[in-house]
Amino acid sequence: MRTVLLDQGAMATSVSPEIPDDLDFSRLAAVLPEWQAYAATADTQMVERIANATVIITNKVRIDDDIMRNTPQLRLICISATGTNHVDLDAARRRGIMVCNVPGYATASVAQHVFALILALSTRLPDYQQALRAGGWQNSRQFCLLDYPIREIAGKTLGIVGYGVLGQAVARLAEAFGMRVMVAQYKQESGAPVTMECLPLRDLLSQVDILSLHCPLTPQTRGLIGAAELALMRPDALLINTARGGIVDENALVVALCQGKLGGAGVDVLTQEPPVHGNPLLDTTIPRLIVTPHIAWASREARQRLVDEVATNIQAFLRGEARHRVA
Repeated sequence: MRTVLLDQGAMATSVSPEIPDDLDFSRLAAVLPEWQAYAATADTQMVERIANATVIITNKVRIDDDIMRNTPQLRLICISATGTNHVDLDAARRRGIMVCNVPGYATASVAQHVFALILALSTRLPDYQQALRAGGWQNSRQFCLLDYPIREIAGKTLGIVGYGVLGQAVARLAEAFGMRVMVAQYKQESGAPVTMECLPLRDLLSQVDILSLHCPLTPQTRGLIGAAELALMRPDALLINTARGGIVDENALVVALCQGKLGGAGVDVLTQEPPVHGNPLLDTTIPRLIVTPHIAWASREARQRLVDEVATNIQAFLRGEARHRVA
C-alpha cells in the first residue's frame, strides 16, 4: 500500500531529502511502510509520482477527476489542510475514494496572528520602527517619540464575520482584552449563538472599531467587503483579513487606505497566492497597511498538529473508519 506526499514543503519550513528539520514526520512515515515524500509536485510530475499510490497526501496540489481516473488503485486522499477546493469531491464520491481533511488544527495560531495585526496597527509599531530607523528618536528633543497616535483596544468594539471555531477563538481573546464583540450576519447567514450581539453586516459595519474576517470563500462571500462596505466603516476603523483574499475587494481597500477613509488594515491572504503577477496590496507606499505572506496558520505547533492529524486520519482509514471525511 503506497503513500505519496505531494507537497511536503507546504508544511515544513525546511525540506531535505530526509525528515524536515523543524517538524517530526516520523509518525506519518510509520503509518504505512511504503512511503514517498516530495517537497513540491508540478502538474507534469503527477502521473509518474502517484503511480500505484493507494494514499495521496496533498496540501495544495490539485487532484481532479482525470488524476483519479488514471490512478485506479487510489483509495484515500488526505488533505493536509482544512480547505478542500483543490480536490474534486464529487469525482471522489463517484469513484468511491475517501477524502479526509484536518479541521481546527491552526485555531490558536490564527487567533494569535489576528491580534498580532490588531496590536501592531493600534500601537503603530511599523510606523515607529520606520521612524527609529530614520533617526527620529535619536534626534528627538524629549525622551520619547510621539509622532503617531496610539490607541488602546480595551473598550473598543470588534466585529466578527464568520463565527465558527476561528471566529469564536478570536472573540474569546477580544473579551480578555476588554473588548465588546459583535457578530455579523452576512448574506442572511449567522452561526452566532444567541448570547452574542448579532447584526446584519451592513448595520454592523458602522459600529465597529475593528472588523475581523473568518468566513470561507464561497460564491456568496466573494467580494463581501467592497467599496460600499468600506464606506460604511468608521474612518479610524481597522480591517483584518486572515480568511481568504477574494472576500475583500483589494483595489477598493487600497483606495480607502490611500484616501484616509480607513484607519488601517492587516492582510494575511491575497486573491492569488503566491502573487506571481503582483497585487495592488503589495505597493509599499500604501499607508497603515500590514501584509503578511499567508502565515497566520503556520506556527510550528499548528503545523506539527497538522502532520499528526493526517497520520491519525490514515490510521482510521486502515481500521475501516472515516475520520474528518468530506467525501
